[in-house]
Amino acid sequence: MIRSPHRRARSAAFAAAAMVTLVAAGTPAPAPLGIGDRLYPHLGNPGYDVLAYDLAFDYSGSNTKPLQAVTAIDARATSRLEGFNLDFARGKVRSVEVNGVRARFRSVGEDLAVTPAEPIASGSRMHVNVAHTSDPGTGADGGWVRTRDGLAMANQPDAAHRVFPSNDHPADKARFTFRVVAPKTLTVVASGMPVSHDRGSRTTTWVYRTDHPMATELAQVSIGRSAVLTRKGPHGLPLRDVVPSADRARLKKWLAKTPGQISWMERKVGRYPFETYGVLIADAQTGFELETQTLSLFERGLFTDPRFPEPYVDSVMVHELAHQWFGNSVSPAEWSDLWISEGHATWYEALYAHEVSRVSLTERMRRAYARSDAWRTEGGPPAAPKPPSPGKKISIFRPIVYDGGALVLYALRQRIGTKAFDRLERDWASRYRHGNGSTQGFIALASEISGRDQSAFLKSWLYGETTPPMPGHPDWKADRSTSRKAAQAHHHGPHQAGRKPGTPGKPG
Repeated sequence: MIRSPHRRARSAAFAAAAMVTLVAAGTPAPAPLGIGDRLYPHLGNPGYDVLAYDLAFDYSGSNTKPLQAVTAIDARATSRLEGFNLDFARGKVRSVEVNGVRARFRSVGEDLAVTPAEPIASGSRMHVNVAHTSDPGTGADGGWVRTRDGLAMANQPDAAHRVFPSNDHPADKARFTFRVVAPKTLTVVASGMPVSHDRGSRTTTWVYRTDHPMATELAQVSIGRSAVLTRKGPHGLPLRDVVPSADRARLKKWLAKTPGQISWMERKVGRYPFETYGVLIADAQTGFELETQTLSLFERGLFTDPRFPEPYVDSVMVHELAHQWFGNSVSPAEWSDLWISEGHATWYEALYAHEVSRVSLTERMRRAYARSDAWRTEGGPPAAPKPPSPGKKISIFRPIVYDGGALVLYALRQRIGTKAFDRLERDWASRYRHGNGSTQGFIALASEISGRDQSAFLKSWLYGETTPPMPGHPDWKADRSTSRKAAQAHHHGPHQAGRKPGTPGKPG
Protein backbone atom coordinates (compact mmCIF):
# COMPACT_ATOMS: atom_id res chain seq x y z
CA MET A 1 0.00 0.00 0.00
CA ILE A 2 1.26 3.45 -0.88
CA ARG A 3 0.96 5.86 1.99
CA SER A 4 2.00 9.41 2.70
CA PRO A 5 4.39 10.03 5.63
CA HIS A 6 1.63 11.86 7.50
CA ARG A 7 -0.76 8.98 7.07
CA ARG A 8 1.76 6.49 8.46
CA ALA A 9 2.19 8.62 11.57
CA ARG A 10 -1.53 9.03 12.09
CA SER A 11 -2.31 5.34 11.50
CA ALA A 12 0.40 4.39 13.97
CA ALA A 13 -1.09 6.73 16.56
CA PHE A 14 -4.59 5.32 16.06
CA ALA A 15 -3.25 1.77 16.30
CA ALA A 16 -1.22 2.48 19.42
CA ALA A 17 -4.25 3.97 21.16
CA ALA A 18 -6.43 0.95 20.51
CA MET A 19 -3.86 -1.86 20.51
CA VAL A 20 -3.36 -1.68 24.26
CA THR A 21 -6.79 -3.24 24.73
CA LEU A 22 -6.39 -5.73 21.90
CA VAL A 23 -3.03 -7.19 22.94
CA ALA A 24 -3.63 -7.05 26.66
CA ALA A 25 -6.81 -9.05 26.34
CA GLY A 26 -5.14 -11.70 24.17
CA THR A 27 -8.46 -12.47 22.46
CA PRO A 28 -10.82 -10.49 20.26
CA ALA A 29 -12.42 -7.64 22.18
CA PRO A 30 -16.03 -8.20 23.27
CA ALA A 31 -17.00 -4.89 21.65
CA PRO A 32 -16.25 -3.13 18.38
CA LEU A 33 -12.77 -1.61 18.40
CA GLY A 34 -12.26 1.26 15.96
CA ILE A 35 -9.13 3.33 15.39
CA GLY A 36 -10.21 6.38 17.33
CA ASP A 37 -11.94 8.50 14.69
CA ARG A 38 -13.74 11.32 16.50
CA LEU A 39 -16.87 11.14 14.34
CA TYR A 40 -17.04 7.36 13.79
CA PRO A 41 -15.27 5.80 16.78
CA HIS A 42 -16.04 2.20 15.78
CA LEU A 43 -14.81 2.44 12.19
CA GLY A 44 -11.52 0.85 11.21
CA ASN A 45 -9.53 -1.64 13.24
CA PRO A 46 -6.10 -1.57 14.88
CA GLY A 47 -3.25 -4.01 14.47
CA TYR A 48 -2.99 -4.49 10.72
CA ASP A 49 -2.66 -2.65 7.41
CA VAL A 50 -4.70 -3.91 4.46
CA LEU A 51 -2.70 -4.19 1.23
CA ALA A 52 -5.35 -5.60 -1.11
CA TYR A 53 -8.96 -6.76 -1.30
CA ASP A 54 -10.24 -9.42 -3.69
CA LEU A 55 -14.05 -9.30 -3.70
CA ALA A 56 -16.13 -12.03 -5.36
CA PHE A 57 -19.91 -11.68 -5.73
CA ASP A 58 -22.43 -14.08 -7.29
CA TYR A 59 -25.49 -12.13 -8.46
CA SER A 60 -28.56 -14.25 -9.17
CA GLY A 61 -30.48 -11.61 -11.10
CA SER A 62 -32.61 -10.45 -8.17
CA ASN A 63 -31.59 -7.22 -6.44
CA THR A 64 -33.57 -8.11 -3.32
CA LYS A 65 -31.83 -11.39 -2.50
CA PRO A 66 -28.48 -11.68 -0.70
CA LEU A 67 -25.47 -12.31 -2.94
CA GLN A 68 -23.14 -15.19 -2.18
CA ALA A 69 -19.71 -13.63 -1.67
CA VAL A 70 -16.10 -14.29 -0.72
CA THR A 71 -13.84 -11.50 0.52
CA ALA A 72 -10.10 -12.15 0.48
CA ILE A 73 -7.88 -9.68 2.32
CA ASP A 74 -4.10 -9.44 2.14
CA ALA A 75 -2.72 -7.47 5.07
CA ARG A 76 0.40 -6.88 7.13
CA ALA A 77 0.24 -7.12 10.92
CA THR A 78 1.51 -3.97 12.64
CA SER A 79 1.41 -5.66 16.07
CA ARG A 80 1.36 -9.22 17.35
CA LEU A 81 -2.21 -10.39 16.87
CA GLU A 82 -3.86 -13.15 18.84
CA GLY A 83 -7.12 -11.81 17.47
CA PHE A 84 -8.33 -8.97 15.26
CA ASN A 85 -11.56 -7.38 14.07
CA LEU A 86 -13.01 -6.62 10.65
CA ASP A 87 -15.85 -4.18 10.06
CA PHE A 88 -18.86 -6.13 8.77
CA ALA A 89 -22.64 -5.94 9.12
CA ARG A 90 -25.75 -6.97 7.20
CA GLY A 91 -24.43 -10.33 6.04
CA LYS A 92 -24.08 -13.90 7.30
CA VAL A 93 -20.59 -15.33 7.68
CA ARG A 94 -20.15 -19.00 6.79
CA SER A 95 -16.45 -19.38 7.45
CA VAL A 96 -13.21 -17.49 8.07
CA GLU A 97 -9.71 -18.68 7.21
CA VAL A 98 -6.46 -17.00 8.21
CA ASN A 99 -3.40 -18.10 6.23
CA GLY A 100 -5.32 -21.10 4.93
CA VAL A 101 -6.42 -22.39 8.35
CA ARG A 102 -9.94 -22.19 9.75
CA ALA A 103 -10.34 -19.46 12.37
CA ARG A 104 -12.93 -18.87 15.06
CA PHE A 105 -15.17 -15.83 14.59
CA ARG A 106 -18.08 -14.02 16.17
CA SER A 107 -20.16 -10.95 15.32
CA VAL A 108 -19.93 -8.06 17.77
CA GLY A 109 -22.01 -5.03 16.88
CA GLU A 110 -20.87 -4.08 13.36
CA ASP A 111 -17.55 -5.92 13.81
CA LEU A 112 -16.49 -9.45 12.96
CA ALA A 113 -14.06 -10.59 15.67
CA VAL A 114 -11.60 -13.23 14.40
CA THR A 115 -9.33 -15.55 16.40
CA PRO A 116 -6.75 -17.28 14.18
CA ALA A 117 -5.48 -20.74 15.02
CA GLU A 118 -2.01 -19.28 15.60
CA PRO A 119 -1.04 -15.72 16.61
CA ILE A 120 0.13 -13.45 13.80
CA ALA A 121 3.61 -12.06 14.35
CA SER A 122 4.13 -8.32 14.08
CA GLY A 123 5.37 -7.36 10.63
CA SER A 124 4.21 -10.57 8.97
CA ARG A 125 1.74 -10.90 6.12
CA MET A 126 -1.65 -12.47 6.66
CA HIS A 127 -4.26 -13.65 4.20
CA VAL A 128 -7.85 -13.60 5.45
CA ASN A 129 -10.62 -15.37 3.53
CA VAL A 130 -14.24 -14.72 4.56
CA ALA A 131 -17.15 -16.61 2.96
CA HIS A 132 -20.33 -14.63 3.53
CA THR A 133 -23.51 -13.21 2.08
CA SER A 134 -23.85 -9.60 0.94
CA ASP A 135 -27.38 -8.36 1.55
CA PRO A 136 -28.77 -5.48 -0.53
CA GLY A 137 -31.23 -4.71 2.26
CA THR A 138 -33.20 -1.55 1.54
CA GLY A 139 -30.19 0.63 0.73
CA ALA A 140 -31.57 3.27 3.09
CA ASP A 141 -28.39 3.36 5.16
CA GLY A 142 -25.91 2.93 2.31
CA GLY A 143 -24.06 0.01 0.81
CA TRP A 144 -25.82 -1.62 -2.12
CA VAL A 145 -28.26 0.65 -3.97
CA ARG A 146 -31.11 -1.01 -5.81
CA THR A 147 -31.52 0.33 -9.33
CA ARG A 148 -34.41 -0.36 -11.69
CA ASP A 149 -32.46 -3.22 -13.28
CA GLY A 150 -29.81 -4.23 -10.76
CA LEU A 151 -27.43 -2.85 -8.17
CA ALA A 152 -24.79 -0.17 -7.61
CA MET A 153 -22.74 0.81 -4.57
CA ALA A 154 -22.89 3.93 -2.37
CA ASN A 155 -20.59 3.26 0.59
CA GLN A 156 -19.87 6.76 1.89
CA PRO A 157 -19.08 7.40 4.64
CA ASP A 158 -19.37 4.18 6.66
CA ALA A 159 -21.31 1.64 4.63
CA ALA A 160 -18.71 -0.45 2.78
CA HIS A 161 -18.80 -2.92 5.66
CA ARG A 162 -22.48 -3.46 4.92
CA VAL A 163 -21.32 -4.96 1.61
CA PHE A 164 -18.05 -6.75 2.46
CA PRO A 165 -15.77 -7.35 5.49
CA SER A 166 -13.13 -4.65 5.58
CA ASN A 167 -11.06 -2.14 7.48
CA ASP A 168 -13.70 0.45 6.70
CA HIS A 169 -11.86 3.75 7.23
CA PRO A 170 -10.16 5.95 4.60
CA ALA A 171 -6.93 5.89 6.61
CA ASP A 172 -6.35 2.32 5.35
CA LYS A 173 -6.45 2.42 1.55
CA ALA A 174 -5.72 -0.67 -0.53
CA ARG A 175 -5.85 -2.01 -4.07
CA PHE A 176 -9.01 -3.83 -5.15
CA THR A 177 -9.93 -6.70 -7.44
CA PHE A 178 -13.63 -7.31 -8.19
CA ARG A 179 -14.95 -10.64 -9.52
CA VAL A 180 -18.67 -10.70 -10.27
CA VAL A 181 -20.73 -13.54 -11.72
CA ALA A 182 -24.01 -12.32 -13.22
CA PRO A 183 -26.62 -13.50 -15.74
CA LYS A 184 -25.27 -13.10 -19.25
CA THR A 185 -28.02 -10.59 -20.10
CA LEU A 186 -26.52 -8.10 -17.62
CA THR A 187 -23.42 -5.92 -17.70
CA VAL A 188 -21.04 -5.51 -14.77
CA VAL A 189 -18.67 -2.57 -14.38
CA ALA A 190 -16.47 -1.78 -11.36
CA SER A 191 -13.83 0.64 -10.18
CA GLY A 192 -10.56 0.27 -12.05
CA MET A 193 -9.89 -1.33 -15.41
CA PRO A 194 -11.34 -4.52 -16.93
CA VAL A 195 -9.15 -7.60 -16.60
CA SER A 196 -11.39 -10.22 -18.19
CA HIS A 197 -14.93 -11.38 -18.79
CA ASP A 198 -15.63 -15.05 -19.38
CA ARG A 199 -18.97 -15.95 -20.94
CA GLY A 200 -20.69 -19.18 -19.96
CA SER A 201 -23.95 -20.63 -21.17
CA ARG A 202 -26.01 -18.71 -18.60
CA THR A 203 -23.64 -16.38 -16.77
CA THR A 204 -20.64 -14.14 -17.36
CA THR A 205 -17.76 -13.64 -14.93
CA TRP A 206 -16.44 -10.07 -14.94
CA VAL A 207 -13.09 -9.09 -13.37
CA TYR A 208 -11.86 -5.54 -12.70
CA ARG A 209 -8.79 -4.29 -10.86
CA THR A 210 -7.61 -0.89 -9.60
CA ASP A 211 -4.12 0.37 -10.39
CA HIS A 212 -4.02 2.60 -7.32
CA PRO A 213 -5.05 2.31 -3.66
CA MET A 214 -8.66 3.14 -2.83
CA ALA A 215 -10.61 3.82 0.35
CA THR A 216 -13.36 1.30 1.01
CA GLU A 217 -16.02 4.02 0.89
CA LEU A 218 -15.13 4.72 -2.76
CA ALA A 219 -15.56 1.22 -4.18
CA GLN A 220 -18.07 0.82 -7.00
CA VAL A 221 -19.75 -2.17 -8.63
CA SER A 222 -22.61 -1.68 -11.11
CA ILE A 223 -24.81 -4.57 -12.28
CA GLY A 224 -27.64 -3.99 -14.75
CA ARG A 225 -28.91 -3.70 -18.30
CA SER A 226 -26.31 -1.10 -19.17
CA ALA A 227 -24.49 0.28 -22.17
CA VAL A 228 -20.78 0.93 -21.67
CA LEU A 229 -19.55 3.78 -23.85
CA THR A 230 -15.78 4.15 -24.27
CA ARG A 231 -13.59 6.81 -25.83
CA LYS A 232 -10.34 8.67 -25.24
CA GLY A 233 -9.94 11.71 -23.03
CA PRO A 234 -7.05 14.13 -22.55
CA HIS A 235 -3.59 12.62 -23.32
CA GLY A 236 -5.25 9.32 -24.27
CA LEU A 237 -6.96 8.75 -20.90
CA PRO A 238 -9.43 5.85 -21.25
CA LEU A 239 -12.97 7.08 -20.56
CA ARG A 240 -15.97 4.81 -20.03
CA ASP A 241 -19.51 5.74 -19.12
CA VAL A 242 -22.15 3.32 -17.87
CA VAL A 243 -25.75 4.26 -18.69
CA PRO A 244 -29.13 2.54 -18.94
CA SER A 245 -29.18 1.01 -22.41
CA ALA A 246 -32.48 2.68 -23.32
CA ASP A 247 -31.05 6.14 -22.52
CA ARG A 248 -27.87 5.92 -24.54
CA ALA A 249 -28.86 8.51 -27.17
CA ARG A 250 -30.64 10.78 -24.71
CA LEU A 251 -27.57 11.08 -22.46
CA LYS A 252 -25.00 11.53 -25.22
CA LYS A 253 -24.96 15.33 -24.85
CA TRP A 254 -23.96 15.11 -21.19
CA LEU A 255 -21.37 12.39 -21.62
CA ALA A 256 -19.60 14.47 -24.25
CA LYS A 257 -18.77 17.09 -21.60
CA THR A 258 -16.39 14.95 -19.54
CA PRO A 259 -13.18 15.34 -21.62
CA GLY A 260 -13.40 19.13 -21.49
CA GLN A 261 -14.13 19.09 -17.78
CA ILE A 262 -11.09 16.88 -17.15
CA SER A 263 -8.90 19.23 -19.20
CA TRP A 264 -10.20 22.18 -17.19
CA MET A 265 -9.40 20.45 -13.87
CA GLU A 266 -5.95 19.42 -15.08
CA ARG A 267 -5.13 23.04 -15.87
CA LYS A 268 -6.01 23.89 -12.27
CA VAL A 269 -4.46 21.07 -10.25
CA GLY A 270 -2.39 18.79 -12.50
CA ARG A 271 -2.74 15.45 -14.23
CA TYR A 272 -5.80 13.32 -13.56
CA PRO A 273 -4.63 10.83 -10.91
CA PHE A 274 -6.20 7.52 -12.01
CA GLU A 275 -6.19 5.00 -14.85
CA THR A 276 -9.69 5.79 -16.16
CA TYR A 277 -12.74 7.94 -15.52
CA GLY A 278 -16.40 7.97 -16.38
CA VAL A 279 -19.91 8.49 -15.07
CA LEU A 280 -22.27 5.79 -13.88
CA ILE A 281 -25.84 6.95 -14.45
CA ALA A 282 -28.13 4.81 -12.33
CA ASP A 283 -31.88 4.54 -12.77
CA ALA A 284 -32.52 4.91 -9.05
CA GLN A 285 -33.76 7.41 -6.49
CA THR A 286 -30.69 7.87 -4.31
CA GLY A 287 -31.01 11.54 -3.40
CA PHE A 288 -27.33 12.19 -4.11
CA GLU A 289 -24.40 11.89 -6.48
CA LEU A 290 -21.20 10.20 -5.30
CA GLU A 291 -17.54 10.30 -6.29
CA THR A 292 -16.87 6.56 -6.36
CA GLN A 293 -13.30 6.11 -7.60
CA THR A 294 -12.84 6.21 -11.40
CA LEU A 295 -16.63 5.87 -11.90
CA SER A 296 -18.74 8.61 -10.30
CA LEU A 297 -22.34 7.67 -9.44
CA PHE A 298 -25.16 9.93 -10.68
CA GLU A 299 -28.93 9.71 -10.59
CA ARG A 300 -30.55 9.41 -14.00
CA GLY A 301 -32.92 12.22 -13.03
CA LEU A 302 -30.12 14.77 -12.86
CA PHE A 303 -29.75 14.52 -16.64
CA THR A 304 -33.37 13.90 -17.65
CA ASP A 305 -35.32 16.27 -15.38
CA PRO A 306 -35.85 19.54 -17.30
CA ARG A 307 -36.00 21.51 -14.05
CA PHE A 308 -32.20 21.37 -13.81
CA PRO A 309 -30.54 24.00 -16.03
CA GLU A 310 -27.42 23.04 -17.95
CA PRO A 311 -24.97 25.19 -15.91
CA TYR A 312 -26.22 23.50 -12.75
CA VAL A 313 -25.78 19.98 -14.14
CA ASP A 314 -22.31 20.94 -15.40
CA SER A 315 -21.31 22.13 -11.94
CA VAL A 316 -22.52 18.92 -10.29
CA MET A 317 -20.50 16.88 -12.79
CA VAL A 318 -17.40 18.95 -12.00
CA HIS A 319 -18.03 18.59 -8.26
CA GLU A 320 -17.78 14.79 -8.48
CA LEU A 321 -14.88 14.96 -10.95
CA ALA A 322 -12.92 17.26 -8.63
CA HIS A 323 -13.28 14.65 -5.90
CA GLN A 324 -11.07 12.30 -7.90
CA TRP A 325 -8.18 14.60 -6.84
CA PHE A 326 -9.64 15.80 -3.53
CA GLY A 327 -11.13 12.94 -1.53
CA ASN A 328 -10.15 9.99 -3.72
CA SER A 329 -6.47 10.38 -4.62
CA VAL A 330 -5.91 12.49 -1.50
CA SER A 331 -8.29 10.92 1.01
CA PRO A 332 -9.13 12.26 4.48
CA ALA A 333 -6.80 11.09 7.23
CA GLU A 334 -9.85 11.12 9.50
CA TRP A 335 -13.47 12.07 8.94
CA SER A 336 -13.05 15.48 10.58
CA ASP A 337 -10.91 16.31 7.50
CA LEU A 338 -13.99 15.98 5.29
CA TRP A 339 -14.02 19.74 4.73
CA ILE A 340 -10.87 19.38 2.60
CA SER A 341 -12.61 16.96 0.26
CA GLU A 342 -16.03 18.61 0.09
CA GLY A 343 -14.71 22.15 0.35
CA HIS A 344 -12.41 21.61 -2.62
CA ALA A 345 -15.06 19.87 -4.71
CA THR A 346 -17.42 22.77 -3.99
CA TRP A 347 -14.66 25.30 -4.74
CA TYR A 348 -13.98 23.86 -8.20
CA GLU A 349 -17.71 23.47 -8.85
CA ALA A 350 -18.11 27.19 -8.13
CA LEU A 351 -14.96 28.20 -10.01
CA TYR A 352 -16.08 26.24 -13.08
CA ALA A 353 -19.49 27.91 -12.96
CA HIS A 354 -17.73 31.29 -12.71
CA GLU A 355 -15.32 30.73 -15.60
CA VAL A 356 -17.53 28.73 -17.96
CA SER A 357 -21.10 29.77 -17.14
CA ARG A 358 -20.37 33.30 -15.85
CA VAL A 359 -21.92 32.66 -12.45
CA SER A 360 -20.18 35.06 -10.07
CA LEU A 361 -17.79 33.33 -7.66
CA THR A 362 -17.55 36.44 -5.48
CA GLU A 363 -21.32 36.68 -5.13
CA ARG A 364 -21.58 33.00 -4.22
CA MET A 365 -18.89 33.43 -1.55
CA ARG A 366 -20.60 36.57 -0.24
CA ARG A 367 -23.86 34.67 0.19
CA ALA A 368 -22.01 31.81 1.85
CA TYR A 369 -20.30 34.25 4.22
CA ALA A 370 -23.68 35.67 5.25
CA ARG A 371 -24.83 32.17 6.25
CA SER A 372 -21.55 30.87 7.64
CA ASP A 373 -22.21 31.63 11.32
CA ALA A 374 -25.57 29.85 11.10
CA TRP A 375 -23.88 26.86 9.47
CA ARG A 376 -21.30 26.77 12.29
CA THR A 377 -24.08 26.85 14.87
CA GLU A 378 -25.90 24.03 13.11
CA GLY A 379 -22.94 21.78 12.24
CA GLY A 380 -19.84 23.04 14.05
CA PRO A 381 -16.78 24.64 12.44
CA PRO A 382 -15.44 23.17 9.17
CA ALA A 383 -12.57 21.14 10.64
CA ALA A 384 -14.37 20.13 13.85
CA PRO A 385 -17.85 19.19 12.64
CA LYS A 386 -20.42 17.96 15.08
CA PRO A 387 -20.85 14.16 15.25
CA PRO A 388 -23.58 12.63 13.12
CA SER A 389 -27.10 12.91 14.45
CA PRO A 390 -28.40 9.78 16.21
CA GLY A 391 -29.54 7.26 13.64
CA LYS A 392 -28.31 9.45 10.75
CA LYS A 393 -24.70 8.52 10.15
CA ILE A 394 -24.42 10.52 6.94
CA SER A 395 -25.55 13.72 8.62
CA ILE A 396 -21.96 14.97 8.84
CA PHE A 397 -22.52 16.12 5.23
CA ARG A 398 -23.78 19.53 6.34
CA PRO A 399 -23.48 22.94 4.65
CA ILE A 400 -20.42 23.85 6.71
CA VAL A 401 -18.20 21.26 4.98
CA TYR A 402 -19.44 22.20 1.49
CA ASP A 403 -19.78 25.95 0.93
CA GLY A 404 -18.32 26.52 4.38
CA GLY A 405 -15.18 24.64 3.34
CA ALA A 406 -15.04 26.47 0.00
CA LEU A 407 -15.33 29.75 1.90
CA VAL A 408 -12.17 28.86 3.84
CA LEU A 409 -10.35 28.34 0.55
CA TYR A 410 -11.64 31.66 -0.79
CA ALA A 411 -10.42 33.44 2.37
CA LEU A 412 -7.00 31.82 2.02
CA ARG A 413 -6.74 32.87 -1.63
CA GLN A 414 -7.68 36.41 -0.63
CA ARG A 415 -4.89 36.37 1.96
CA ILE A 416 -2.00 34.77 0.05
CA GLY A 417 -2.91 35.73 -3.51
CA THR A 418 -4.05 33.73 -6.51
CA LYS A 419 -0.55 32.69 -7.63
CA ALA A 420 0.45 31.18 -4.27
CA PHE A 421 -2.99 29.63 -3.83
CA ASP A 422 -2.86 27.92 -7.22
CA ARG A 423 0.58 26.52 -6.40
CA LEU A 424 -0.72 25.28 -3.05
CA GLU A 425 -3.55 23.41 -4.76
CA ARG A 426 -1.27 21.69 -7.24
CA ASP A 427 1.30 20.83 -4.58
CA TRP A 428 -1.36 19.42 -2.25
CA ALA A 429 -2.72 17.15 -4.98
CA SER A 430 0.81 16.06 -5.91
CA ARG A 431 2.44 15.66 -2.50
CA TYR A 432 -0.33 13.53 -1.01
CA ARG A 433 -1.25 11.73 -4.24
CA HIS A 434 -2.69 8.25 -3.57
CA GLY A 435 -2.34 8.82 0.18
CA ASN A 436 -4.10 10.72 2.94
CA GLY A 437 -4.13 14.39 3.87
CA SER A 438 -5.04 16.07 7.13
CA THR A 439 -6.11 19.55 8.18
CA GLN A 440 -2.77 20.08 9.94
CA GLY A 441 -0.95 18.97 6.79
CA PHE A 442 -2.93 21.49 4.74
CA ILE A 443 -2.12 24.31 7.17
CA ALA A 444 1.58 23.37 7.08
CA LEU A 445 1.69 23.31 3.28
CA ALA A 446 -0.15 26.64 3.05
CA SER A 447 2.47 28.15 5.35
CA GLU A 448 5.31 26.64 3.34
CA ILE A 449 4.00 27.78 -0.05
CA SER A 450 3.06 31.28 1.07
CA GLY A 451 6.31 31.81 2.98
CA ARG A 452 4.36 32.92 6.04
CA ASP A 453 2.93 31.05 9.02
CA GLN A 454 -0.78 30.63 8.28
CA SER A 455 -1.60 28.66 11.44
CA ALA A 456 -3.42 31.38 13.36
CA PHE A 457 -5.32 32.58 10.30
CA LEU A 458 -6.47 29.15 9.16
CA LYS A 459 -7.23 27.83 12.63
CA SER A 460 -9.58 30.75 13.23
CA TRP A 461 -11.37 29.89 9.99
CA LEU A 462 -11.35 26.15 10.53
CA TYR A 463 -12.06 25.87 14.25
CA GLY A 464 -13.73 29.13 15.27
CA GLU A 465 -17.30 29.21 16.54
CA THR A 466 -17.88 32.36 14.49
CA THR A 467 -16.66 33.36 11.04
CA PRO A 468 -13.56 35.61 10.95
CA PRO A 469 -13.47 38.81 8.84
CA MET A 470 -13.03 38.14 5.13
CA PRO A 471 -9.77 39.56 3.73
CA GLY A 472 -10.49 42.15 1.09
CA HIS A 473 -14.17 42.37 1.99
CA PRO A 474 -14.49 44.22 5.32
CA ASP A 475 -18.11 45.02 4.48
CA TRP A 476 -19.22 41.35 4.41
CA LYS A 477 -21.37 40.43 7.38
CA ALA A 478 -22.35 37.05 8.81
CA ASP A 479 -25.97 36.94 9.97
CA ARG A 480 -25.75 35.28 13.36
CA SER A 481 -29.51 35.40 13.81
CA THR A 482 -30.13 33.17 10.78
CA SER A 483 -32.42 30.28 11.65
CA ARG A 484 -31.51 26.63 11.21
CA LYS A 485 -33.87 26.44 8.24
CA ALA A 486 -32.16 29.39 6.57
CA ALA A 487 -28.78 27.88 7.38
CA GLN A 488 -29.67 24.90 5.24
CA ALA A 489 -31.13 26.91 2.37
CA HIS A 490 -27.86 27.66 0.59
CA HIS A 491 -25.87 24.48 0.46
CA HIS A 492 -24.10 23.47 -2.72
CA GLY A 493 -22.58 20.04 -3.12
CA PRO A 494 -24.24 16.80 -4.17
CA HIS A 495 -27.41 17.05 -6.21
CA GLN A 496 -30.78 16.14 -4.80
CA ALA A 497 -33.84 15.90 -6.99
CA GLY A 498 -36.25 18.76 -6.86
CA ARG A 499 -34.00 21.36 -5.30
CA LYS A 500 -30.62 22.99 -5.36
CA PRO A 501 -27.50 20.81 -5.08
CA GLY A 502 -26.16 19.79 -1.74
CA THR A 503 -28.94 18.84 0.60
CA PRO A 504 -27.51 18.60 4.11
CA GLY A 505 -26.88 15.07 5.26
CA LYS A 506 -26.15 13.52 1.90
CA PRO A 507 -22.73 12.53 0.58
CA GLY A 508 -21.36 13.80 -2.69
